[in-house]
Amino acid sequence: MRLPEWQGLLQRADALAHGGKLPEALRLYQLASRHRQLRAEQLGELVACLARNVRSREGDAWPPPLRQGAGRDWEVFGCHKCQGFLYEPVSLLCGHTFCKRCLERDRQTPAACGLCREGDGGARRLRVNVILSNLLAKWFPRQVKASQLRHEGNRLYKEKKLQAALQKYNEAVSLAPNDHLLYSNRSQINSTLKCCEEALHDAEMACRLQPYWLKGHLRKGQALANLGKTEEALHEFLFCLAVDVGNRTAKSEAQRLLLSLFSRIPGDAQEHLPDILQLLSCHSRLKGNLLNSKGSGGSSQSLQGLLKVNVEENKSLAEDRKEVDCGSVGRSAPVTESKKDSVGDKDRHASVPESALLISEKCRLLKRKHYSEELPDANVPSKIMKRDPIDENGPRAGNCVLFEFVDSSDLECSLCMRLFYEPVTTPCGHTFCLKCLERCLDHNPKCPLCKEGLSECLAMRKHCKNVLMEELIAKYLPDELTERRKLHEEEIAELSNLNKNVPIFVCTMAYPTVPCPLHIFEPCYRLMIRRCMETGTKQFGMCIGDAVKGFADYGCILEIRNVEFFADGRSVVDSIGKRRFKVIQHSQRDGYNTADIEYIEDQTVQGEEYAELIVLHDSVYNQAYMWFNSLKPALKSRILGHFGPMPVKDSELQANPNGPAWCWWVLAVLPLESRAQLPFLAMTSLKERLDAIRRILTFMSRTRSR
Repeated sequence: MRLPEWQGLLQRADALAHGGKLPEALRLYQLASRHRQLRAEQLGELVACLARNVRSREGDAWPPPLRQGAGRDWEVFGCHKCQGFLYEPVSLLCGHTFCKRCLERDRQTPAACGLCREGDGGARRLRVNVILSNLLAKWFPRQVKASQLRHEGNRLYKEKKLQAALQKYNEAVSLAPNDHLLYSNRSQINSTLKCCEEALHDAEMACRLQPYWLKGHLRKGQALANLGKTEEALHEFLFCLAVDVGNRTAKSEAQRLLLSLFSRIPGDAQEHLPDILQLLSCHSRLKGNLLNSKGSGGSSQSLQGLLKVNVEENKSLAEDRKEVDCGSVGRSAPVTESKKDSVGDKDRHASVPESALLISEKCRLLKRKHYSEELPDANVPSKIMKRDPIDENGPRAGNCVLFEFVDSSDLECSLCMRLFYEPVTTPCGHTFCLKCLERCLDHNPKCPLCKEGLSECLAMRKHCKNVLMEELIAKYLPDELTERRKLHEEEIAELSNLNKNVPIFVCTMAYPTVPCPLHIFEPCYRLMIRRCMETGTKQFGMCIGDAVKGFADYGCILEIRNVEFFADGRSVVDSIGKRRFKVIQHSQRDGYNTADIEYIEDQTVQGEEYAELIVLHDSVYNQAYMWFNSLKPALKSRILGHFGPMPVKDSELQANPNGPAWCWWVLAVLPLESRAQLPFLAMTSLKERLDAIRRILTFMSRTRSR
C-alpha cells in the first residue's frame, strides 16, 4: 500500500537527519508540516540530530565538568547530586557524602551513590554525619540557614503555599546569593505564579553560576517558552540534550517548539526558516563563539568589534545580580537581559558592518554569554575565611580561599585523640580513624560513642575512607596531616620488623613447609593478623605455651596465604611454616605477645659426612614411607586432608636451611606431645634430626607389633 505523501516526506527527512544532512532534512520537514499532519513526537530524529550537531562542534571533552562550587566560599562542601551546599550531610559506606534529602529522593535506585554506583544498604536509616554537620554549622552559618530556608520553601511549595514559599526563597537568596539552587527553585515558583520575567531572571542567574548545569537550562527554557520566546527556548532545550541526550523533558519540549516553528513558516522557501534553524543547519555552535563559525562572514576588524560589544553586554548582565530584590513578595519585575539589549543599539550598530550586524543579532538571539568571566564575589562574610589580596582591576581566577582559623581539634578522633587518619564514618554518623574503629570492632560490634550495632560494617570487612573528610584535612591542615602520616609510617615500619617485636601466636606446634590452618576469634589475635596483612609482611611467629615465660624459646615463622572473614568478626587463616627461630627476648604489644628473635639454620657437612648423611636420609625416608602406608585408611585420610601428601625426597639435602620438607611433615603427623616435638626445632644438625625420627618410628613399629 502506498504511503501518503506527507509520510514519505517525513521518512526521507528522518533519514537525512540521521545522516547529518540537516539543511536538506529541514526542507522536507517543512514540506511535511504543510500537510498539517506533523506531530511533535515525530520530530525525535530531528531533535537528536540537532543535539548531535552541538556535541560534535564542541569537541571530545563535551560536556565540560560542572564548576563545583566555583567562586563560592564553601567549594569543598558541595553535594555531587544537587551541586549545592551540603545540607544534613550523610556519608555512605562507600565513603562519599551527599545531602540527606538527595539520598532520600534517590533511595528507590539500587545504587544510591552517584559517584561509585555502589549500593548503600537501602533498608538502613540515613544518619547525618555528626562531625561534618558541626563543621558546617560552625564555619558556614549563613549557608546552613539558607539551605534550611530552601527546604522549608520546598515544603510550602508542595503544600501549594506559593507566596510563603517565595518569601522563604527571597530570604535564602539574601543569605547565599551565589547558590544556583536557590535561583533555580525560585524560578520554578515564579513560573507557577505566572511571574515569567522574574522566572527568567532567576533561571539566567542559575545558568551563570553553573553554566553547564542541566536543570538551570531547563528552567530557563521553560521560562522563555512561557514568555513566547520560542526560538530562544528551543536553543536552551537543545543545549540540555547536548549535555544529557536522554533527558525526556528537554526532548519533548524541543519537539513541541520545533512543531510550533514549522507551523509558522509560510511556503517552503529555505530563507523563511527561523533564524535558529538557519544557524543550526550551518553547524554553528550554540554555546561557543559563534563569530568563529563558517557562516559568520565579516572581516577580522568587525569580529573584534562584535566581541567587544558582547563583552560589554556581559558586563551589563553581571549588573543584574545587584537588582535581585529579596524583600517583599510582590516585588517589581527585574530588568532583564532582553531589555538591556535595546539600550544604545543605534550607537553600537553604527560602527559595525551590515554582515556583522546579522551575526550580532543571532548571537543575541541565542543568548551567547562568555562564561569564562566570573561574577563579582558576593559579600558573604565568614569568620573562618580570608581572601588573598588581589588587584581590584586584575583577574580573579587566581583568587583562592584559605582557612586561617580551622581548629585541628574539630577534626580529632574521639578514640585516639589525634587528627583523623584514614577517617571512616559509620552508618550511625560517627567518624573515627580506620585503625581505631577496627580495634573497637575486634572487641564489640557496636559504635564506641552511641553503642548502635555495627554488625553490617563488621560483616562487610570493607571500611571505605570518607572522601570529603580526607580532602578537607589534606587541604586545610596539611602540616598536621604530614605529622600524623609520619607517625603512622613509623608505626608501620616498627610493625614490619621481622627481627624485633615479632608478633607471636601462642597456640600449637608449627613446622617449616607444613600447612597450619588457624581459627582466629580472640580480639588480640584479630588485631595481630590484621596488622600482619596491613604491613605486607603477612608473617608472624608460632610458639607453644610455657607456664613460666608465657611461650617457648623456639618457634616457627608462619606466612599467611589467605584469610577468610566471617560476619561476626571471626576468621580462618590459611598459613604455612617458613623459618625456625629462637626467642631472644619476650615482650607484649597491644594485648598479644611479641619477641626479639634470631633465625635457625642447619649446619652443612661435606665429604664422607655428607655421603653418610645421604645413606641415613634414604633409609629413614623409606622407613617413614612404610610406616605411613601401614596406617588405617580412615587415619590416613584425615592426615592427608589436614597436612597434604607426604613430600618427595629432595635431590639436594642441604639446599634448604631447614632441611628436607618430608622430615617436618613426618614430625607433624607423628602422635607426639608438643614438648617432645619442640627439641626438633632447635636442632641444627640434619643427622641428629634423622636419627631421632628413626628411633621414634622404630619404637612405634615395635609397639604396634605387640
